[in-house]
Amino acid sequence: MSTAAAVLFPLTIFYDASCPMCATEMHVLKSRDTGNCLDLVDCSAPGFDESVLAGLPIRRKDLMTLIHARDAHGRWYVGIDVFEIAYRAAGLEMLAGVWGSRRLRPLVHRIYPWIARNGQILSHLGFNRLVRLVLPAACRDHHGACARRRASGCFGQARQ
Repeated sequence: MSTAAAVLFPLTIFYDASCPMCATEMHVLKSRDTGNCLDLVDCSAPGFDESVLAGLPIRRKDLMTLIHARDAHGRWYVGIDVFEIAYRAAGLEMLAGVWGSRRLRPLVHRIYPWIARNGQILSHLGFNRLVRLVLPAACRDHHGACARRRASGCFGQARQ
């Protein structure tokens, strides 16, 4: 891990809400965000304000291709780094550990772009329902640990 160690919250996550699987995952994470560490921005919305990208080599097309996030320092994170940070902020340490695992990271890093490219298809196959089932269960299984972590806000990280 260590990606989340330097994050200054809030973390603004730019995601594709037109993808049911992506929207489900982000909304479940936000529902667990008792420290108000995560701000969600739908980059698929017709009214998306691209001025937030001014002066950056990032374009809306990039946000729609892979998940992106910006912390309160203005640092940008892409792909699995975003998931690791967001899952930790939502109190889902075990799942965040999967995203940040030194052993699994190379595999997840290669698989995630395929998942992102095929999010609509995977949603139609029911993966958005699977996400809804898996994420809440992860915290229920370790309820005491999650509740203690959520009580500390953004997990010891500063919020502007």
